[in-house]
Amino acid sequence: VGFKKYKQNKINDSTRVEQISEFKKQIKSRRSVRDFSKKDVSQEIIENIISIAASAPSGANKEPWFFSIVKDNKIKKEIRIAAEKEEKSFYTQRAPQSWLDDLNKFGTDWNKEFLEIAPYIIVVFKQIYDLNNGQKYKNYYVNESVGIACGFLLAAIHRAGLVALTHTPSPMGFLEKICKRPENERAYLLIPVGLPNPNARVPVLKKKNFNEYCQII
Repeated sequence: VGFKKYKQNKINDSTRVEQISEFKKQIKSRRSVRDFSKKDVSQEIIENIISIAASAPSGANKEPWFFSIVKDNKIKKEIRIAAEKEEKSFYTQRAPQSWLDDLNKFGTDWNKEFLEIAPYIIVVFKQIYDLNNGQKYKNYYVNESVGIACGFLLAAIHRAGLVALTHTPSPMGFLEKICKRPENERAYLLIPVGLPNPNARVPVLKKKNFNEYCQII
């Protein structure tokens, strides 16, 4: 690995404060949305979003992620059917009552029609090891690395003026089959992406105060 001099944009503290304050204001307006418009979105936007996510740091720069952009309606329907099968089992059999109580205020259930309505589904896979010509190579801090990439992904979706929902049907093994991924990949997150339905509604949430999630020592 070669090295080169790091180039930093030279700005003063007041400009930094202004920029980060504006970014904070923008990112805090991000919401998870379940009601999508069927209106199409340029694939170029989605590809740029994925490129931003893939620029995230990772353990030993292994980049242990893969993204499937699903836009084919037949495949989206197949994903919905499989996801709803797992979700119905979760809501009616496997979920403890305390979990259902926590979800009740959001009005969610096993019906996931947004998986067909949103113009795109981004399926994020984690590569539990590298596979090259049948040879296995170790990856490091896989969950942490892919989690950071997903954070980049959600921020980029919001910056592009789109909305998304993080969805984790459990188990998610059906995604590896539907997306025809190799043996070293496991589904990590399912994210429908698009424009919001004009009548979309989101819950009124109260977030923790700064001193509840951060200390300065």
